[in-house]
Amino acid sequence: MSQKILLSGVKPTGSAHIGNYFGAMKQMVDLQNTGNYSCLIMIADYHALNFIQNKDEMKKLTFELALDYLAVGLDPKKIVIFKQSDISAHTELAWIFDTIVTVPYLERAHAFKDAEVKDKEINVGTFNYPVLMAADILLYNTDVVPVGQDQKQHIEYARDIALKFNHIFGPKNVAEYEDLIFKLPEPLILENVAVVPGVDGRKMSKSYGNTIPLFATREEITKAVMSIVTDSGKPEDGGKPMNVYNIHKLFKSEEKLRELYDMNKGKYKALKDALVEDIDAFIKPMRERRAELVKKPKKVMKILEKGAKQAGKIADKKLVEVKQAIGVL
Repeated sequence: MSQKILLSGVKPTGSAHIGNYFGAMKQMVDLQNTGNYSCLIMIADYHALNFIQNKDEMKKLTFELALDYLAVGLDPKKIVIFKQSDISAHTELAWIFDTIVTVPYLERAHAFKDAEVKDKEINVGTFNYPVLMAADILLYNTDVVPVGQDQKQHIEYARDIALKFNHIFGPKNVAEYEDLIFKLPEPLILENVAVVPGVDGRKMSKSYGNTIPLFATREEITKAVMSIVTDSGKPEDGGKPMNVYNIHKLFKSEEKLRELYDMNKGKYKALKDALVEDIDAFIKPMRERRAELVKKPKKVMKILEKGAKQAGKIADKKLVEVKQAIGVL
């Protein structure tokens, strides 16, 4: 059975933390290893331009995101990893889509509505990002896009734009459906994705300042873990300090944790020390891989360059089909 094409886009907007790993990065590594998918991992630097408008910061964060994904286990022999900005077909196709997408349609986007509440001076990139995202997805004959339940609208926009383009410029004979320019992507809903709590009990997020860095040193892990807000535990939870426990169960089976927490009831320092040990043991191999990659920046850049060539061949072929369909080629 042929592999399905999977595309995942990630914005380079800051240092990775364990919430990023368990919420998305781990799933990408798992999916590449199933053999069921031909995986394309896109560093969405043009999308990030809506937030990062400093060239040195953009270069740094883009390089570090590549490091992060390679360090957690993405294998360039199994996947294609590339920068969005290396392939001009993304922005060219977005402009073509702009000519068939209406303003009221884009005004329904959740991200636009959220931005409008916060700031009336919204840039065009924020308003128009669903169109560029549709171009990202549709350029590669993508079958599936991994998303959470709250991100399904992204795929709906891509499907709607594909349908509209196919209707306007595609063959009129329904029997020729296989010859339509764009296939309709499906969301790959990641089930059982951990919502990782931060050190304050809220969802782990850079904006809350409650993260544990993914590639933290032993000292950084200790500092973060010791700052976890503890409580005396509710009777229905067996008296466990749940902020500590909810992070701990990401790294150890609940069966083993039951014994550990029963033995150390009320001993919050001992439980936090155990959590430090388990996080450090988990992170250490990835931290060491990343440290080695940092020493080899040319190797990382060559991986991105190779990925851009591989992805570019697919994107350029699709763009030729589009140009022929609209009559400019």
